[in-house]
Amino acid sequence: MNRLVLFAVGAFFLPAGMAAAQGIPALILEGGEGGTSYSLSLQILFLMTALTVLPSIVLGMSAFTRIIIVLSILRQALGTQQTPPNQVLIAVALFLSFFVMQPVLDEIHDTALSPFLEGQMEPQAALEQARGLISGFMLENTRQNDLLMFTDLAGNGGYENPTDVPLSVLLPAFITSELKTAFQIGFLLFLPFLVIDMVIASILMALGMMMLSPMLVSLPFKLLLFVLVDGWALTMGSLASGFGTGV
Repeated sequence: MNRLVLFAVGAFFLPAGMAAAQGIPALILEGGEGGTSYSLSLQILFLMTALTVLPSIVLGMSAFTRIIIVLSILRQALGTQQTPPNQVLIAVALFLSFFVMQPVLDEIHDTALSPFLEGQMEPQAALEQARGLISGFMLENTRQNDLLMFTDLAGNGGYENPTDVPLSVLLPAFITSELKTAFQIGFLLFLPFLVIDMVIASILMALGMMMLSPMLVSLPFKLLLFVLVDGWALTMGSLASGFGTGV
């Protein structure tokens, strides 16, 4: 994640800094008989505006969406309210996303970021190379039906090569596919805890303990089951192994 952010910042800052050092405007809008040159301070304003949406873009193009939804559903199934807290779930999802994306990030570093920083590759070529690797990861984890749906909605007849799929089509298809997968996993995680809740509720009803909350009684049993089967390791391992790297 950090390398992607640094690469994006470098791709914006380095060309502007080199152009400013040479006395050439880094951002020029061509139109009509001439062009409009923007000052460096205005370019930095554009960059800061882009950086505000960069975290959402990076998280939406990674494994974060599926992981955080599954962990949230798991917390609801356990019935532990705010335990683990949101900050812990987000931290776990970020680190696990970084682990899943590590092969892709290493490939971006070796084939795009390092050559760009060493002056061996132009910014546009480096960004195109990085985009291709990220697109490969997303294509690897996107359902064909979702991709076809957004292709039809965009009015495109189809693509001869997977690399021809634009991000405007691939991104919503990837997010839709990730949401579906996350809820499928969440459903499977919810079932055993739902059975425990139903059994406890039936026992309390048979004993006439109407005033005792079934959720309160079932919570220790659900925690015990989760610990005995090493639930966190199983969940993390299943989430990490469920992704294709596309590299």
